[in-house]
Amino acid sequence: MNNKVPGKLEGKLAVVTGASRGLGRWIAVELAGHGASVAVNFASSVADADETVRLITEAGGTAKAIRADITQESEVERLIEDSVRWFGRSVDVLVNNATGPQPMLSIEESSWQIYTDQLEFFVKAPLLLTKAVLAGMKSQGSGSIVNIGSEVAQLGNANFSSYVTAKAAMIGMTRSWANELAPYGIRVNLVAPGWIPVERHKDSDTDGYQKQVPLGHMGEPLDIAAAVSFLASQEAKFITGQCLSVNGGNTFGI
Repeated sequence: MNNKVPGKLEGKLAVVTGASRGLGRWIAVELAGHGASVAVNFASSVADADETVRLITEAGGTAKAIRADITQESEVERLIEDSVRWFGRSVDVLVNNATGPQPMLSIEESSWQIYTDQLEFFVKAPLLLTKAVLAGMKSQGSGSIVNIGSEVAQLGNANFSSYVTAKAAMIGMTRSWANELAPYGIRVNLVAPGWIPVERHKDSDTDGYQKQVPLGHMGEPLDIAAAVSFLASQEAKFITGQCLSVNGGNTFGI
């Protein structure tokens, strides 16, 4: 599963949203590989979520798939309640990864609803989820929240303004939460991936992007997963409010 020494998340409970495929799947696999029990959140595909659980359990890890629409408050509350009940402990690690459609539209083609749709996933959902885990984290005096952002907040890709705006909002949110929650021993950080081809990009031409990356090659999902597991663990116990770009040098700090 990975080549690191397992155990740095032993005894911890992680909730990973949008973990049925893409980056979320490999983040869940990586966290489990370091000893965390993982609640694999998914919205629609039972088969995909079950595959993530299979990858984890066949490697000796512990996971359960839990369906929930993370943009709906009642479903978020149920997701966290079910996770706590199933695994028998409070949530230690929350990874806000889930995403929806990513429309590329000009300003003229855009509407406020298009922007709102992106804010639902990247601002509203993390807020609902964080609120749902805070009581447990505050009670135990520790916790790690990792938001999955994007390099687009720094690049400002044209014809992508609704997505760029919502991902940029996550940065300010991360830093404000980090300051607010630090007295409770809760750390909040953001990982900003470059373009990491996953299922939704299977027919995309990566050549142009790859040529502009200083390291000269595309990243892999496990590159992002490794960064998340680091920030989730005690190895990063003195790191909070940070935005870690994982993109082969395509951008420098946010």
